[in-house]
Amino acid sequence: MGVLITVLAVCAVAGLVLLALSVRNVQQYEKGVVFRFGRLLPDIRGPGLRVIRPIGDRMRKVSVQTEVLGIPPQGSITADNVTLTVDAVVYFKVIDPVKALVNVRNYPAAVSQIAQTSLRSVIGRADLDTLLSDRDHINAELKKVMDAPTEEPWGLRIERVEIKDIALPESMMRSMSKQAEAERERRARVIAADGEFQASQRLTDAAATMADTPGALQLRLLQTVVDVSAEKNSTLVMPFPVEMLRFFDHQSKETDGESAGRLVHRTARRPALSTSAVIPEPATPAPALTPSVSLPGERAGSRAEVARERRDNWPTRRDAEESLSG
Repeated sequence: MGVLITVLAVCAVAGLVLLALSVRNVQQYEKGVVFRFGRLLPDIRGPGLRVIRPIGDRMRKVSVQTEVLGIPPQGSITADNVTLTVDAVVYFKVIDPVKALVNVRNYPAAVSQIAQTSLRSVIGRADLDTLLSDRDHINAELKKVMDAPTEEPWGLRIERVEIKDIALPESMMRSMSKQAEAERERRARVIAADGEFQASQRLTDAAATMADTPGALQLRLLQTVVDVSAEKNSTLVMPFPVEMLRFFDHQSKETDGESAGRLVHRTARRPALSTSAVIPEPATPAPALTPSVSLPGERAGSRAEVARERRDNWPTRRDAEESLSG
């Protein structure tokens, strides 16, 4: 009787041990893949308590959560020959546990290597401006490049790829800062010039309005005086009113016109005076006139000759000076 009890006890213990070896607990975020004597069973075990054969069966649990994998900094040369260092992060998950276990060994390490290679390849095809300004396009291209060798053969899905940081050389950073400063200065000058242009247009309109209404200029002057007098740390000198200056200007123009008219009238009545004194030649006896009968044409010719002779014999200014000095 004692031997029977011992045998039953041993059987019970063996049964409990076998039961413990055959029961597996699968979490909600896991999938169970069972290998029987090294051969893959087609059924994938879901979450919960799962029973397998204690002898010959072996279960591998695969997490189907999204995993985050950091890519180490990779040195690369862009399409415009700029050397830089880029690091990124990859988000992926297992969509087929069988392929992830059978087709690839240590799939996180494989994804890391694929990510590094793809990152250097994509960076080499893009220029620096695209990397800095259009990261969404670079991220989408990285995801597309990594999806091809991982999704179908390995049962992995690349959900997202993000470039974390781009380390530029010190000289390139200085050049980019100078370029940004020059661009900011250009925008500031354009905005200032536009403001000056608009202000000139408004001043032109204001000047045209004040020209049509002279009193507006005086009102504007008074308003300026009020604005200046608000600050008590300055001395204000009031000029003459504009209307008074215009009145004096108008009176001076009329006076100048009348004076000019009187001067012209006096000059017209006064005979012209010679600026040089010429001493006439002593009178000579006129030649005796011989009575003769001549035609009107001959008389006119003789008179012209006499006038020419008198003009030629008339003393010049040089003769008068020599006579005075003698």
